[in-house]
Amino acid sequence: MTATSRHHAGRAFHDRDAVGRARTLRDDPAVRPLDRAMLDAFAAYARAGGGAVADLGCGPGRTTAYLDRCGVRAFGVDLSPAMVAAARRAYPGLRFEVGRMAGLDVADGALGGVLSWYGTVRTPPTELPELFAEFARVLAPGGYALVAFEAGEGEGDEDGRTPAHPADPDVYPTPPGLIAGLLAGAGLAETARMVREPDEGEPGPRGFVLARRPPTP
Repeated sequence: MTATSRHHAGRAFHDRDAVGRARTLRDDPAVRPLDRAMLDAFAAYARAGGGAVADLGCGPGRTTAYLDRCGVRAFGVDLSPAMVAAARRAYPGLRFEVGRMAGLDVADGALGGVLSWYGTVRTPPTELPELFAEFARVLAPGGYALVAFEAGEGEGDEDGRTPAHPADPDVYPTPPGLIAGLLAGAGLAETARMVREPDEGEPGPRGFVLARRPPTP
Protein backbone atom coordinates (compact mmCIF):
# COMPACT_ATOMS: atom_id res chain seq x y z
CA MET A 1 0.00 0.00 0.00
CA THR A 2 1.34 3.42 -0.96
CA ALA A 3 1.51 6.32 1.47
CA THR A 4 -1.30 8.09 -0.40
CA SER A 5 -3.62 5.09 -0.37
CA ARG A 6 -2.81 4.49 3.30
CA HIS A 7 -3.78 8.08 4.08
CA HIS A 8 -7.10 7.63 2.27
CA ALA A 9 -7.73 4.34 4.07
CA GLY A 10 -6.85 5.88 7.43
CA ARG A 11 -9.14 8.83 6.78
CA ALA A 12 -12.02 6.52 5.85
CA PHE A 13 -11.41 4.38 8.96
CA HIS A 14 -11.46 7.37 11.29
CA ASP A 15 -14.48 8.90 9.57
CA ARG A 16 -16.43 5.68 10.15
CA ASP A 17 -15.21 5.47 13.74
CA ALA A 18 -15.69 9.12 14.64
CA VAL A 19 -19.08 8.96 16.32
CA GLY A 20 -18.25 5.92 18.42
CA ARG A 21 -14.89 7.27 19.50
CA ALA A 22 -16.33 10.67 20.33
CA ARG A 23 -18.81 8.97 22.66
CA THR A 24 -16.39 6.56 24.31
CA LEU A 25 -13.23 8.70 24.50
CA ARG A 26 -14.61 11.83 26.12
CA ASP A 27 -12.96 10.94 29.44
CA ASP A 28 -9.74 12.64 30.46
CA PRO A 29 -6.89 11.21 28.35
CA ALA A 30 -4.56 11.34 31.33
CA VAL A 31 -6.46 9.11 33.75
CA ARG A 32 -3.42 6.82 33.94
CA PRO A 33 -0.84 8.40 36.28
CA LEU A 34 2.22 7.68 34.13
CA ASP A 35 0.54 8.99 30.99
CA ARG A 36 -0.53 12.08 32.90
CA ALA A 37 3.04 12.62 34.10
CA MET A 38 4.35 12.70 30.53
CA LEU A 39 1.58 15.01 29.32
CA ASP A 40 2.02 17.31 32.30
CA ALA A 41 5.79 17.53 31.75
CA PHE A 42 5.24 18.32 28.07
CA ALA A 43 2.64 20.95 28.97
CA ALA A 44 5.01 22.56 31.49
CA TYR A 45 7.77 22.84 28.89
CA ALA A 46 5.31 24.24 26.34
CA ARG A 47 3.99 26.85 28.80
CA ALA A 48 7.52 27.94 29.60
CA GLY A 49 8.26 28.40 25.92
CA GLY A 50 5.06 30.36 25.36
CA GLY A 51 4.30 29.12 21.86
CA ALA A 52 1.20 27.40 20.53
CA VAL A 53 1.03 23.60 20.52
CA ALA A 54 -0.37 21.38 17.76
CA ASP A 55 -2.08 18.15 18.83
CA LEU A 56 -1.58 16.03 15.70
CA GLY A 57 -4.03 13.19 15.12
CA CYS A 58 -6.26 14.84 17.71
CA GLY A 59 -9.28 12.58 17.12
CA PRO A 60 -12.34 13.80 19.07
CA GLY A 61 -10.25 16.44 20.85
CA ARG A 62 -9.76 15.00 24.33
CA THR A 63 -6.03 15.58 24.52
CA THR A 64 -6.26 19.04 22.97
CA ALA A 65 -8.78 19.94 25.67
CA TYR A 66 -6.52 18.49 28.38
CA LEU A 67 -3.62 20.65 27.22
CA ASP A 68 -5.93 23.67 27.22
CA ARG A 69 -6.87 22.93 30.84
CA CYS A 70 -3.15 22.83 31.61
CA GLY A 71 -2.80 26.40 30.37
CA VAL A 72 -1.34 25.54 26.95
CA ARG A 73 -2.46 27.35 23.77
CA ALA A 74 -3.35 24.14 21.96
CA PHE A 75 -5.13 23.39 18.71
CA GLY A 76 -5.94 20.05 17.07
CA VAL A 77 -5.26 18.64 13.60
CA ASP A 78 -6.72 15.41 12.25
CA LEU A 79 -6.91 13.72 8.87
CA SER A 80 -10.58 12.86 9.36
CA PRO A 81 -13.21 15.57 8.76
CA ALA A 82 -15.66 13.55 10.85
CA MET A 83 -13.23 13.50 13.80
CA VAL A 84 -12.65 17.24 13.48
CA ALA A 85 -16.41 17.83 13.39
CA ALA A 86 -16.84 15.73 16.54
CA ALA A 87 -14.05 17.66 18.29
CA ARG A 88 -15.60 21.00 17.35
CA ARG A 89 -18.95 19.90 18.73
CA ALA A 90 -17.42 18.68 21.98
CA TYR A 91 -15.07 21.64 22.50
CA PRO A 92 -16.50 24.64 20.63
CA GLY A 93 -14.08 27.05 22.27
CA LEU A 94 -11.01 25.32 20.81
CA ARG A 95 -9.55 25.29 17.30
CA PHE A 96 -9.57 22.10 15.23
CA GLU A 97 -8.46 21.71 11.61
CA VAL A 98 -8.44 18.99 8.96
CA GLY A 99 -4.87 18.31 7.86
CA ARG A 100 -2.03 15.85 7.31
CA MET A 101 0.86 15.45 9.72
CA ALA A 102 3.27 15.29 6.80
CA GLY A 103 2.05 18.60 5.35
CA LEU A 104 1.00 21.01 8.07
CA ASP A 105 -0.36 24.43 7.22
CA VAL A 106 2.02 26.01 9.73
CA ALA A 107 4.95 28.35 9.16
CA ASP A 108 8.51 27.26 9.86
CA GLY A 109 9.40 27.57 13.54
CA ALA A 110 5.93 28.75 14.54
CA LEU A 111 5.12 26.29 17.35
CA GLY A 112 6.31 25.83 20.88
CA GLY A 113 5.26 22.19 20.93
CA VAL A 114 4.03 19.26 18.86
CA LEU A 115 2.09 16.37 20.38
CA SER A 116 1.40 13.06 18.66
CA TRP A 117 -0.70 11.08 21.15
CA TYR A 118 -0.80 7.73 19.32
CA GLY A 119 -1.24 9.65 16.09
CA THR A 120 1.49 7.68 14.27
CA VAL A 121 0.55 4.12 15.26
CA ARG A 122 -0.78 3.31 11.76
CA THR A 123 2.26 4.79 10.03
CA PRO A 124 5.01 2.34 8.98
CA PRO A 125 8.33 3.28 10.58
CA THR A 126 9.78 3.72 7.09
CA GLU A 127 7.49 6.76 6.72
CA LEU A 128 8.17 8.26 10.16
CA PRO A 129 11.26 10.26 9.07
CA GLU A 130 9.02 12.39 6.83
CA LEU A 131 6.62 13.07 9.70
CA PHE A 132 9.34 13.83 12.21
CA ALA A 133 11.05 16.19 9.75
CA GLU A 134 7.76 18.07 9.58
CA PHE A 135 7.60 18.19 13.39
CA ALA A 136 11.09 19.70 13.42
CA ARG A 137 10.20 22.21 10.70
CA VAL A 138 7.26 23.73 12.56
CA LEU A 139 8.94 23.77 16.00
CA ALA A 140 10.64 26.91 17.19
CA PRO A 141 14.18 26.51 18.54
CA GLY A 142 13.81 25.17 22.07
CA GLY A 143 10.36 23.69 21.30
CA TYR A 144 9.35 20.18 22.35
CA ALA A 145 7.75 17.19 20.67
CA LEU A 146 6.06 14.36 22.58
CA VAL A 147 5.29 11.12 20.75
CA ALA A 148 3.12 8.44 22.40
CA PHE A 149 2.99 5.09 20.63
CA GLU A 150 2.47 1.35 21.00
CA ALA A 151 5.86 0.01 22.02
CA GLY A 152 7.45 -3.01 20.36
CA GLU A 153 10.72 -4.81 20.98
CA GLY A 154 13.68 -5.87 18.89
CA GLU A 155 14.58 -4.82 15.36
CA GLY A 156 11.31 -5.71 13.64
CA ASP A 157 10.75 -6.66 10.00
CA GLU A 158 11.57 -4.50 6.98
CA ASP A 159 8.75 -2.12 7.91
CA GLY A 160 9.67 -2.07 11.60
CA ARG A 161 6.63 -4.06 12.73
CA THR A 162 7.46 -5.74 16.04
CA PRO A 163 5.53 -8.05 16.33
CA ALA A 164 2.13 -8.16 14.60
CA HIS A 165 -0.43 -6.30 16.68
CA PRO A 166 -2.79 -8.83 18.31
CA ALA A 167 -5.88 -6.66 17.89
CA ASP A 168 -5.27 -4.55 14.79
CA PRO A 169 -2.91 -5.66 11.99
CA ASP A 170 -2.64 -2.08 10.70
CA VAL A 171 -1.00 -0.85 13.92
CA TYR A 172 2.80 -0.81 14.11
CA PRO A 173 4.24 -1.52 17.58
CA THR A 174 7.61 0.26 17.39
CA PRO A 175 10.76 0.02 19.54
CA PRO A 176 11.27 3.16 21.66
CA GLY A 177 14.89 3.34 20.58
CA LEU A 178 13.80 3.50 16.95
CA ILE A 179 11.39 6.36 17.67
CA ALA A 180 14.10 8.26 19.56
CA GLY A 181 16.63 7.62 16.79
CA LEU A 182 14.30 8.83 14.06
CA LEU A 183 13.48 11.97 16.04
CA ALA A 184 17.22 12.57 16.46
CA GLY A 185 17.67 12.11 12.73
CA ALA A 186 15.15 14.92 12.22
CA GLY A 187 17.16 17.18 14.52
CA LEU A 188 15.13 16.64 17.71
CA ALA A 189 17.26 15.64 20.68
CA GLU A 190 15.82 13.13 23.13
CA THR A 191 14.95 14.58 26.53
CA ALA A 192 13.21 11.58 28.11
CA ARG A 193 11.56 8.29 27.28
CA MET A 194 9.23 5.97 29.16
CA VAL A 195 7.71 2.55 28.56
CA ARG A 196 4.93 1.23 30.73
CA GLU A 197 3.28 -2.16 30.81
CA PRO A 198 -0.25 -2.41 29.41
CA ASP A 199 -3.20 -1.70 31.63
CA GLU A 200 -6.31 -3.84 31.49
CA GLY A 201 -7.82 -3.73 28.01
CA GLU A 202 -4.61 -2.58 26.31
CA PRO A 203 -2.98 -5.06 23.90
CA GLY A 204 0.65 -4.17 24.63
CA PRO A 205 3.15 -1.80 26.24
CA ARG A 206 2.90 1.96 25.74
CA GLY A 207 5.90 4.09 24.85
CA PHE A 208 6.59 7.83 25.15
CA VAL A 209 9.52 9.86 23.82
CA LEU A 210 9.99 13.55 24.61
CA ALA A 211 12.41 15.39 22.34
CA ARG A 212 13.51 18.99 21.82
CA ARG A 213 14.63 21.12 18.93
CA PRO A 214 17.91 22.57 20.17
CA PRO A 215 17.80 26.25 21.09
CA THR A 216 19.54 28.71 18.80
CA PRO A 217 23.09 29.31 20.09
